[in-house]
Amino acid sequence: MLERNVTLSFKGCVQGALLCMPGFPGVVALGMVFGTVAAQKGLTFLETIMINSLVFAGASQFVAMEVYSDPLTWGSLIAMVGVTAAVNMRMLLIGASLRPWLGQVPAFKTYPALYFLTDLNWLISLSEYEKGTRDWGVYLGSGLFTWTVWSLSVIPGYFAGSLISDPKAFGLDVILPAFFAALLVPLWKGKRQTVSWLVAGAVATTTWALVGGYWSIFTGAIAGALAGAYLDD
Repeated sequence: MLERNVTLSFKGCVQGALLCMPGFPGVVALGMVFGTVAAQKGLTFLETIMINSLVFAGASQFVAMEVYSDPLTWGSLIAMVGVTAAVNMRMLLIGASLRPWLGQVPAFKTYPALYFLTDLNWLISLSEYEKGTRDWGVYLGSGLFTWTVWSLSVIPGYFAGSLISDPKAFGLDVILPAFFAALLVPLWKGKRQTVSWLVAGAVATTTWALVGGYWSIFTGAIAGALAGAYLDD
C-alpha cells in the first residue's frame, strides 16, 4: 500500500540541503574539473555554464566532452547525445526506486523536480525514506542545493583550465570514480549489496571488454538490480 501522508515543507528542504554537506567537497571538485575540461576543449565561458547547468548530468558531461569536437558536426552531436543517454540509463532505475514516495506527489510537481535528481540526493532521499521521513522537501532541497553548488563550482574550474595543461598530472581524472565509490559506502548493509555490486561490476567489465563504449554502465546497473532483487539480506 502506498503512503498517503507525503508532505512538502521549507524545513524539509533545509534538512535535505544540510544532509548534502558531507558531499559538498566532492561536488565542488567535480564541477571544477568539468570547468577545466570544458575550457581545454575550447568551449566559451557561456557555453560551459549552459551545458553544466542545463544538462546537469555529472558523469555524462565528462563522457560527452570526450567525443566533442570543434567545430561541432552533426556526427559528433549525435554521438554526444548517444553516450549521454547511455550513461544516464541508470536514472530509469534510480527514478523508479523513488516511486513509493514521489508517486504520491502531483505530477505537475514531481516531473519538474526530477530534473534535480542525482546520485547524491537519490542516496540521501532513499536513506531518509527508509527512516520514515515523508517530507519530500528532503529530496527537493538536496537536489536544489546540489545543482546550485555544481553550477557555481564550474566557474573557478573554467578559469583555471588554462593553467592546467594535463589534468591527469594532478590526479583530477580519479576524482569522478572516487566520488561514486564513496557514495556506495552508506548503502552497504551485507550480503545482498556485496553480491549485487560484484555482479554489476563483473557484467559492466565484460560489456566494456566485448562491446566497448558506455553501455557497460547500463548493463551493469540492470544486472546488479536483478541480482539484488533475488537475494535476501
